[in-house]
Amino acid sequence: MKIAVVLNTSWNIYNFRKGLVTSLIDKGNEVFAIAPKDTYSEKLEELGCKYIPVKMDSRGANPLKDFLLILELYGIYKRIKPDVILHYTIKPNIYGTMAASLLQIPVINNVCGLGTMFLKDDLVSKIAITLYKIAFRFPKKIFFQNEDDKNLFLEKDIVSPKVCDLLPGSGINTDEFKPMNGHSGNRPFTFLLISRLIYDKGILEYIGAIEKLKKEGIKARFQILGPVDEKHKRGIPEELIRQWIADERIEYLGTTEDVKSYIADSDCVVLPSYREGTPRTLLEAASLAKPIVTTDVPGCNSVVKDGKNGFLCKMKDVDDLADKMKTMYMIDQEKRKRMGAFSREYVKQNFDESIVINKYHQSINDIS
Repeated sequence: MKIAVVLNTSWNIYNFRKGLVTSLIDKGNEVFAIAPKDTYSEKLEELGCKYIPVKMDSRGANPLKDFLLILELYGIYKRIKPDVILHYTIKPNIYGTMAASLLQIPVINNVCGLGTMFLKDDLVSKIAITLYKIAFRFPKKIFFQNEDDKNLFLEKDIVSPKVCDLLPGSGINTDEFKPMNGHSGNRPFTFLLISRLIYDKGILEYIGAIEKLKKEGIKARFQILGPVDEKHKRGIPEELIRQWIADERIEYLGTTEDVKSYIADSDCVVLPSYREGTPRTLLEAASLAKPIVTTDVPGCNSVVKDGKNGFLCKMKDVDDLADKMKTMYMIDQEKRKRMGAFSREYVKQNFDESIVINKYHQSINDIS
C-alpha cells in the first residue's frame, strides 16, 4: 500500500511517529512523509520514507495561505495517489482532509490536542469548530488522545461516534526510554520543565511558583528545556526569558536532541500546562521513572495518578503549583523512588508505543 503521513514538521514525524513509520515500512508499505522541510527531513528519508516538502504555517490563521495549502496538498495527493492518508495536528487534519475528500482518498486523523482554543468562546474558536465540522465528515477513523477531547467533539456535534477511537498519545518506546543513572545525589534537588516557551504551557505559573519557593528558603534548581518561540502568538518574549536567567530564577538549558539525559539528571518533571492531548514530555519522564507535578487538566491528568506517581495542581494557580512542588521536594527520597517506579510501570501498561502501532495497523487493514 501507499501510505502518506502528514504533519506540521518533519521533526514531529521523526521524533513522535518514527516507530509507526518504521513498522509500516517493515510490512512492505510505501510511506510518504509530507511536512515542511527542516533538519529532520533527511532523517525521514534515511528511515526509508519518500519525503515530500509542503509549505505550512502552523502558527497562524491566514485564509489565503490556508486555501493555498489545500491546493498544494491536493496536488501532492493527486500525484502520489496514496491508498490512505494519516493526518496529525490541526492544519493537516482540517485542510489535508478537505484535499483528500476531493480525491476520495480515505483518511485517518489524529487529534493530538486542542490547546486553549476550545476553552474560549471567541471568533477564532467558532471558526475552528466550523472548519472541523466541515472536514470531519470525511475521515474513516478519528483518533483522540484523551477522553475529554473526544467527548468535547461529540458534544459539539463535530464528529460521529462511529469513527471515534482513543489512543494513548503518540505512545512511548519504553525500551528506548528506560531508567538511567542520573546525578549522584550530592547536588541540589532539581525541577525540570520541558516545553516550548509559550504561555499556554504554564511557564509564568512555574516562574511564580519558583519565586514563592525561593522566598520560603527552598534550595533547589529550577530548569527549563525547550525552544523560544517568539513568532507564536502566545510565545514568551526572549527579553523576559533573559531577565529570568539574569535574576537566577531559572537555568535555561536551550534545546537538545538528547532529552533523556536531562530528565535522568532531574528529580521531578513539572508541566503546568493549560490543556494537552497526551503530553509527550510526561510520557518520557514517566518512562524514565521520574515523579511528576502537573495540572489537573485533560491530557496531563491521564499520565499522573495523584499521589501515586506525582501530584496534580490547579490550572493557572501559582500557590497550588508551588505547594505541590514543595511537597515533592520535602518527601523522602525513597518515596520519590516508589513514585518513579509507579510512573514507569503505569506508562508501560497504558502508553507503550506498541498499543498505538497496533491500532493504526488494524485501522489501515479495515480500510483496505
